[in-house]
Order: sequence, then C-alpha cells, then structure tokens
Amino acid sequence: MATRAKPNKKQNASARGKKAAWLGGIGLRQVRMFCGLVLFTYLLSHFLNHALGNISPAALHAGVMWHLEIWQFLPVAILFYGSVTVHAGLGLWALYQRRQFRWKTLEPLQLILGLSVPLMIYSHVIVMRLGSVLYDQDRLYPQVLYNYFVASPSYRAWLMVAVMLIAWTHGCIGLYVWLRIKPAFRRAMPWLLAAAVLVPLALLGFYQGGREVAREATSPQWQADNLAPANLGTPEQQQTLEAISNGFLVFYLGLIALALIARAVRAIIERRGGMVRLTYDGERSIRVPKGLTVLEATQRHNIPHASACGGRARCSTCRIRVLGDPAALPQPSPREAFVLASIGTGDDPSIRLACQLRPTQDLAFVPVFPPRNVAAARKAARAARVGEERYLVSMFVDMRGSTKLAESRLPFDTVFIVNRFLGAVSRSVIACGGQPNQFVGDGMLALFGLAETPREACRNAVRAAAAIGAAIDELNNFLGHDLPEPIRFGIGIHSGEVVVGEIGYRDHMVFTALGDSVNVASRLQDLTKSLACETLLSDELRATAGLSEQALPTLELEIRGRTEPMLVCVVERAGDLAAVLNEDLVLA
Repeated sequence: MATRAKPNKKQNASARGKKAAWLGGIGLRQVRMFCGLVLFTYLLSHFLNHALGNISPAALHAGVMWHLEIWQFLPVAILFYGSVTVHAGLGLWALYQRRQFRWKTLEPLQLILGLSVPLMIYSHVIVMRLGSVLYDQDRLYPQVLYNYFVASPSYRAWLMVAVMLIAWTHGCIGLYVWLRIKPAFRRAMPWLLAAAVLVPLALLGFYQGGREVAREATSPQWQADNLAPANLGTPEQQQTLEAISNGFLVFYLGLIALALIARAVRAIIERRGGMVRLTYDGERSIRVPKGLTVLEATQRHNIPHASACGGRARCSTCRIRVLGDPAALPQPSPREAFVLASIGTGDDPSIRLACQLRPTQDLAFVPVFPPRNVAAARKAARAARVGEERYLVSMFVDMRGSTKLAESRLPFDTVFIVNRFLGAVSRSVIACGGQPNQFVGDGMLALFGLAETPREACRNAVRAAAAIGAAIDELNNFLGHDLPEPIRFGIGIHSGEVVVGEIGYRDHMVFTALGDSVNVASRLQDLTKSLACETLLSDELRATAGLSEQALPTLELEIRGRTEPMLVCVVERAGDLAAVLNEDLVLA
C-alpha cells in the first residue's frame, strides 16, 4: 500500500510564510470592501425581489419569502448584520482618518452617499426588523406598500426609491474603485455599466406593487387581513419603535459630529506638534503638519502625483524613492509591506508608498511614476497641431551605457536612473522653450520652434544643450554613490522644414515630426559616440542661431542617407555652449 509523503519542515515554513504574507495584506480597506460586497449582494437581491412586482403581487410575496429564508438564516444573518455594523463604523473612521479629499474624484461622493444611507433608511429598518423581533409583527410587502402609497404622503415612496438608488450608486462606485486596476476590467466595463444602469429598473416592480396595493386597499376585507395589529402593531408598540428610531438618529448624528470634532482636534494637535518639509523631485518644497501621508500632502498643495487606486494601498503607482537615509522613516505598515513585497521592492528601504508613509521629519523624494494628468494635458495640447509643415529644430539626446548599467543592477534601479536622466533632460528642454516629444528607451527627441521664430528656436536649442550638460553634471554628483561611473550622453541638433502631425493607429496616435532634419539630428547624435564628444550641431543651425563662425570648431562628416558631406560643429562638453552664447551676447 502506497504511503503519502509528509511535508518537510521547509515546506511547512514556506506555507506558514505565505499565509502570514496573505494575512499581512489584509487591512481596514480590505475588511471594508468585503463587508461592502456582502451589503451589495443584499441590495442586489432586494432589487431582484422588487422586480417580481412587475409580474404579480403573488410573485412579489413568493420572492420575499425566499429572500427572508436566505438572509434570516442564522449564519447569513450574523454575516449580514456584522457587515452592516463594521462597514458603517469604517465609513465613520474614513471620515475621521482621511486628511485630504480629492474633491474632483468619486471618493468624497462615495463617502457622502454612504453616510447618508443610514439617515434615510433607519426608520424603515427599525420598524421592519425590530417590529418583528420584539413584537412578532408580520410586516411584508402589503403593509410596506400600503404605508408608502396610501397611508403616508407620496414623498415617502420617493424617499425609499431615492435611498435604494443612493445605496446602489455608492456600491457601484466602490466596485469601480476596486475593479478599475484589475487587468480584465476594461473588457468587462461595458457589461458592468449595462448592469449598473438596468438593475435599478427593477424599482418599476416596486411601483407596480404599490399601485396594486392602493387599488386593493379600498376593500374592507383586504384591510382586515393586512392591517390588523398583528401586522402593524399596537399604538404603544409603534410609539416604542418611534422612540428607538429617534434615539438612533441622535446617536448616528452624534457619531458623525464626533468624527468631525475629532478631525478638528487632530488638526490642532498636529499643527502644534510641528511641521515637516517635503521636497518633491528636487524642484518644489512644501511644509505640512506632521501626520499627513506624502500623497495627502501633495494633493493638499495641488502637486500632481500618480495614484491609480486613489491612495488605498491597493496598487504601487504612488511609490516614491526616498533620497537620503531611509533609516529614520517610520516602519511600513503590514499592508504597505505586503504591497512592496508583491512588486519585489520589499528589501529596498528607500522605496515607499506615498499613500502610507507619514514622515516625522524633513523628507526629499522622487516619484517613480509620472502623474497621468500631465500626460493627458500634453496630449490635449498636441491635438491642436495636426498636419502642419513648418521650420523646427530637432534635438536627439541619448544616454550612454544604459545596457551595461542594466547588467549590473536590478531592473527597477535601472529604470529609476534612466527616468532621472530623462527627467533632467526634459526639465532643461522645457526651461529653454522646447518640448519633449518622444521617449525611446533611454533617449529622447525634443522639438524647438513650435511657438517661436527660427532664430529663437535655434538659440533655445543651443541653450538647452548647455543646460542639459549642467543638469547631468549635477545628477552625477547627486547619484555618485549609486553609479560605478558617471552618466554619459550624446546630443545631435539640426534644423529645417518638417511635417508635424498625429502619427500612429487609432488609440495609439502620437504627435511628432517627420522629415530630413529629424533624421539628420538622429545621425548626428549617433556620431557623438565615435567622435568622443557630447554634442554635434549642424553649421546651418549655428548660422541661423546667429553664432560666430569662430565660436565652435567645425568638421565635415559623411551623414548616412545624404549624398554630400555636411559641415557640423563639434562640442566636446555640452556645458561649454553656455559660454559660447554669453560671448555672442557680449559681442552683439
């Protein structure tokens, strides 16, 4: 008889490690999401039950009996009421805990809708559930519909419709926030949107049932069968339930007020506790009270920062690289540690999630991912310039040795260094009036002349090359302890007539320039490797920029794709171009 092999100690330790990691990934947001899914399931079943009213009152009654059988089954009831309590409590905690809301997003709308649901539904729940538990009242659809469509003002029925739509909207927003970062969401989105719109149409069954009850309620026999004290309770019981409802209202409003007061007290304490300075990408510094996360601080000061999940620690797009010694930072929370470990950066203490890190002292950092709204703004600006022929200056900048760098470093570190290089180049280009146009690997195409004269465009390109040289020198000093050798680069610049427009396919269109001058700039950048210089610019561009013929050494070169040699200016160090421009200004 074959025997089953027992797991060894190593396998047991691995299993325990995986279980601990899984448990470490569960935070308050995950608990709130699970409870919300339970409540959303209940709400969906309620909508489906209402839909039966379009068939007949008998179908409506049969549906609610099945509904009660499921949701009043003891284990399910414990799960449901526990989820109600926990989800509501965590909603109040979110009101207190969240220091900064992005009012242009769905987050505040979701919170407001969620907190308003108990205020609109508490009376109905207390009468239905406590009336049944305390007094064994038999309230079902006939009694509820009679109350809303006959006995009470018409606004009561509309209030019930509104609360179900509000709860449904709140749940759909929660599902959207949860699912939008899932890989399959884009494919499933049309179907989910259709369901989100069509399911609330089940309220037509609620309306049809109300009309049927209003018609039947004129019968004395129907009233005797459905409006007896066994169904609606005695006046004393109704007064007791009303007193409980009033008490709940005061209690719930008190909790909301307590959360708001606690927010105000915390803000005062944090301000007295001191401020910290956050330096964002070496460009902008802000002072904020201690206790804010890095993401909340950047949002408070309207600094764009990538965050696909909205700061819920469900993705890693907000992560930052801390500059300086990370030993003084607060330890990552279990949730943050779980997310960082899942992307393979758990062993690097300088990588943190901006939505979780609450600095207690001055901090300098660099975002790993660029904010999406910047890219969107650029795309919108490009749309206005399609299919034009115009004079532009093309600049190609390429980082040397990135392949060798990738062989000796982690992929994430390589991407970080390349992004720092491209960031320094892009800032220099933008500061000199140019526009970063295309990024290909560790290289970039920049365009000058979209909004200036040819002479200004050429001078700005030369000025940008000098600024790039200075910026890369500064970057080498900054990253000297992380690099085996300084970052090297090559720049090729040429000018001429090009065609600009949107190039690509369907949703993958990009604004770029096409023409001989663009190709020449690319070839010049390639030649900087063999000539051991940092910059090559065409003599034609030098002349258009108004620089002296003696300002730069020239050389005739064979350019691939051109039949005749081309006269180019050789610049060993790009930073030297600043002196050339200054000398030209003095002579002028």
